[in-house]
Amino acid sequence: MMNTQLLLSILLLPCGHGFADDWPQFRGPLRDGVSRETGLLKSWPSGGPKRLWLASTLGAGYSAPAIVAGKLFIMGQRDDAQWLLCLGANDGRELWATRLGATYTNDFGDGPRGTPTVAGGSVFALGANGELLCVSAADGKEQWRVKLADFGGKIPAWGYSESPLVDGDRVVVTPGGEKGGVVALEAKTGKLIWQSNYPIEETQYTSLIRHTKDGVKQYICVDREKMTGLAATDGKVLWQEKFRSGVVVAQMPIVSGDLIYATSGGGTGCKLVKLLKPDETEIVYADKIMKNLPGGVVLHNGHVFGYSDARGWICQDFLTGEAVWDYEDPGFRKGPLTIADGKLICVDEVSGTVVLAEASTKAWTELSRFTPAPQSTRRATSGKVWSIPVVSAGRLYLRDQEQLWCFYIAGG
Repeated sequence: MMNTQLLLSILLLPCGHGFADDWPQFRGPLRDGVSRETGLLKSWPSGGPKRLWLASTLGAGYSAPAIVAGKLFIMGQRDDAQWLLCLGANDGRELWATRLGATYTNDFGDGPRGTPTVAGGSVFALGANGELLCVSAADGKEQWRVKLADFGGKIPAWGYSESPLVDGDRVVVTPGGEKGGVVALEAKTGKLIWQSNYPIEETQYTSLIRHTKDGVKQYICVDREKMTGLAATDGKVLWQEKFRSGVVVAQMPIVSGDLIYATSGGGTGCKLVKLLKPDETEIVYADKIMKNLPGGVVLHNGHVFGYSDARGWICQDFLTGEAVWDYEDPGFRKGPLTIADGKLICVDEVSGTVVLAEASTKAWTELSRFTPAPQSTRRATSGKVWSIPVVSAGRLYLRDQEQLWCFYIAGG
C-alpha cells in the first residue's frame, strides 16, 4: 500500500504543473533570472492570477525571497532592527525571525537589500550595514556572524546590496576596500579562507557568479571600473577587462559558456567578453544598445531581454550585440524581470504593475497585466519597486516593501 505521507505529497502537487523547482538564492537556482518551471499559465485573468496569500508585516526592504523545501526566507526592517525571516511558502505564516543587525535608513529605501542564500541546511544573509549572518534553516538559530568592515569594507552610498554566493564549503562576498575587495569564508564557521589581492574602491550593488574554464574555477565580479575573474582557490586575479560605469552597477553579469556579459545605465551600455583561457580574454563587443540600471537583464534562447535607458524594453542578440527589437510604453516603464516557461514577467518600478509577455525575438507581445493591491505605504522618498519576481512550485511571489504577495500561476 502506498505510504500515506507520499500520497499526501502527490495530492498536494499543483494540477497540470509540469515541473516545480526551488529558488534557493538571488535570481534562482543558476543565478540567471530564469525559472525552469513548465506548465505555467499562458495568460492571466484581467485582475491577475489567483492570490493565495498576502503577508504585510515584512517591514521595509528590497530583499526578494529564497524558497527551499516549502520554506520562504526573506529580510525586512522592523522597528529597531533588520531581520531575517522565515515564512511558510504555501501560506505566508511566519515561522521564525532572527535579528540581522541595526537599522539602515536611506532616501532610496530603508532596510536590507540583498536576497538570502540557502545551502546545506543553512541560510546566509547580508544586511545593508554589512553584517553577514549564517543561521539554521530549520529554526533560525544563529551559527555565526561577521562584519564586512572587519575586512576593510565600507558601506556603499546606498547600502550593501549583495546576495552571498555559496560555493560548496565556502561563502564568497564583496566587502570592497583597499585590503582586497572579495573574501571567501568557511561556510560552517565564517572564518577567513582568503582575501583577494586587488582593491575595490567603491563596492557596487551586484553579486558574484561562479564559472569554470578548462578546469579552473573562478568568481566573476563587476565594479564601476572593471570586470574581474578571481581564482576560487586563493582569490588571485586571473583576468580583468575595463568596464567604466557612469553611475553604479546593479546587475549581475550573464555567463553563458565562455562568454561574460555586463551592462549598466547612465550611458554606459554593455560589454561582451570571451574567455580564451582561464587567464586570457578578448572583447567581443562593447556598445550602447542595452543600458540597464535597475531590474537586471536575462538571457533566453540566445537573446538578452531587459529595459534600456531611453529606448524601452529591448531584445538584443547576445552574440552580436545588435538590437532585434525595442518597445517603449509610457504606461509601463523600467523595472525588475524574470523569465519563466518562455514568458517575461516584468514589473513597472513606479506603479508596481506586472506584465506577462512573450520572450519572443519577433516583437514585444504583451499577454496580460495587473497591479497587485494593496501597495506599500512604506516606500521611501526616492524608493521604487525593485525586488525581482520569484517563481517556485507554480507560484509567483512579488514584493513591495512590507507587502509580499503569493499568486498561483500553474496551468490546469
